[in-house]
Amino acid sequence: MLPDNHTLIASILMPLLRLSMRCIASVVATLAAALPTAVAAGTDVIQSSQVPARIVVSGMVPDEATRLKVIAGVRGIYGEQPIIDQILVGGVQAPPNWTSNVEALIGPQLKSISKGTLAIEGTTVSIRGEVSDASTRQAIERQMTATLQHGYAFKNGLRVSATSQALLDRTLDSRVIEFEHGSAMLTPAGMRIIDEMADAMRRMSPARVEVIGHTDSVGNPASNLALSRARADSVKTYLVKKGIATELISTSGMGADHPIANNATEDGRKRNRRIEFRAAQ
Repeated sequence: MLPDNHTLIASILMPLLRLSMRCIASVVATLAAALPTAVAAGTDVIQSSQVPARIVVSGMVPDEATRLKVIAGVRGIYGEQPIIDQILVGGVQAPPNWTSNVEALIGPQLKSISKGTLAIEGTTVSIRGEVSDASTRQAIERQMTATLQHGYAFKNGLRVSATSQALLDRTLDSRVIEFEHGSAMLTPAGMRIIDEMADAMRRMSPARVEVIGHTDSVGNPASNLALSRARADSVKTYLVKKGIATELISTSGMGADHPIANNATEDGRKRNRRIEFRAAQ
C-alpha cells in the first residue's frame, strides 16, 4: 500500500497489423515515488522512505523524437526527480496521431493516481488505480476523453481509495470539536483537534473533504440548523488559515436531524453537538 505515494505504471502496447510482420508501438512509464528498486509494469510496489523518489520510463517508440517528447513530458510533471530512461527506439510503426495522444495523456492528472496502470492498446486507452475521491476520478475521465483524438476509446477503471476516510476517522478518533456555548466560536481545545485534522488533510491532498455540523435537539430547529452550518463554516475558516485550500473544503449543516446519542442526557447531547469530516465520494 502506498497511501502517500503517487505511483503510475503506464503500459502502451499496440499491434497495428497482422501481416508477416508485427508492427508495435509501445511505451511503459513507471512513475513512482520512493521506490526501492526499478519496477516493471504490472509488478507490486513496496514503499521505502529511505530511497529518493524516481521515475522509470520504458518501452518501445517509433523514433527518437517521440522518445524525447515522452521524457520531456514526464520531466515536466515531476521536475527534478531522477528519471530512468529505458525506452527503445525503432522497429515499430505507430498509427495516426499516436504520438500526439501519448504526449497529451502524460499530463499533471497522473499525479493524482496511485498504484495505477495507463494502457494504450491499439486505439483503446484504459486506466486503473486509486484516486482520493469520486470528483477526481470524474475529472481525469473528462480530461482524458477530451484529449483523445477521433477514433480512440477510453475505459475508466479508477477507483476511490478508502484510505482518505479512514485517515480522517482515525485522526478525529470520535472526539468532539468544542465551541463556545451557543456560538460558532471555537474553543482552544477545539482548535487543537482541528490542527490535527489539518495535518491529516495535508497528507490526503488533493482530496476534497466535506465538513458537516450537527447540534443537539435543545432549542428551535431552525436556529439549530443555522448554528450547525455556522459551526461547519467556522471549522472551514480555521482550516483555510492553517493552509488547506478553500476549494478542497465544502460545508453543510444538519441541525439536530442526525443524532448519534440520546438527547435526553447531557452526555448524549454533548456527543450530538459535533463536527464530522467526510472524504468526498
